[in-house]
Amino acid sequence: MPLSWRRRLKVGGLTFAGMLAIAGGLYLVDESQDPVIETISIPIRGLHPALEGFSIVQLTDIHLRPFTRPNFVQRSIAMANQLQPDLIVLTGDYIWRSHEAVYEVASLLAGLNARYGVYAVMGNHDYWLDIRTLRSAFDASRLPVLINEGLAIGVGKAVLYLAGMDDGWSGLPDLKLALDHAPTGAPIILLLHEPDLADETCQDTRVSLQLSGHTHGGQVLVPGKSPIFHPHLGKKYPHGLYKVKDLWLYTNRGLGVISVPLRINCPPEITQLTLIPD
Repeated sequence: MPLSWRRRLKVGGLTFAGMLAIAGGLYLVDESQDPVIETISIPIRGLHPALEGFSIVQLTDIHLRPFTRPNFVQRSIAMANQLQPDLIVLTGDYIWRSHEAVYEVASLLAGLNARYGVYAVMGNHDYWLDIRTLRSAFDASRLPVLINEGLAIGVGKAVLYLAGMDDGWSGLPDLKLALDHAPTGAPIILLLHEPDLADETCQDTRVSLQLSGHTHGGQVLVPGKSPIFHPHLGKKYPHGLYKVKDLWLYTNRGLGVISVPLRINCPPEITQLTLIPD
């Protein structure tokens, strides 16, 4: 298989992931600079005809600087905009260790465009570095952040309710508050950084779909080995689509990296979700 468009894993400067690959006798490549678009259809029971085909693009876990660079984020944003989605959602962890990245990432994300807007929730790393300054930066860039709140989005004669919860690890998440103003019968899309909390959010049967990130999909996946990255509240639902009781859960692999600056068998992800009738 031709691999000229990917960066090969070099022997010099081996990380733990590189040693793991060699130990397994495998030829692996770093995919961390090669974002892919995952296209998913989500069947929603009782979906109003006006919402059929409604498209949502999800971006998450950017972790700008030092490993994730602005030009990579710009390229990913351009890919997201080319999908011409109805809605764009951001599910946390925009930064990692760099304070200079706080206003920079907000400025970059301000370049996103969607018919019904761009909305965000926060993640654990946002709290750990500087949540107040990041919130201020998002406000300055006119990026709404949903913290235990939601809003009704009118689509023709239908209504979709978008809810966002505070971070489940370091914030004060409150599902009841987030759903307080949800119109009766409207499908509810919930943004929540940590996917494993779906075991709790599924108890409220009004929620149709939870969108999460946090896990990086494992970041480095070697056959027969456990992922090198499996964070608290991100062990049970590491990547992809799940049914948790009556709730659909989608865990996005994220765009950035931390700790080990590699992605192997786990490329950065831009998710395009389309609502369809069940």
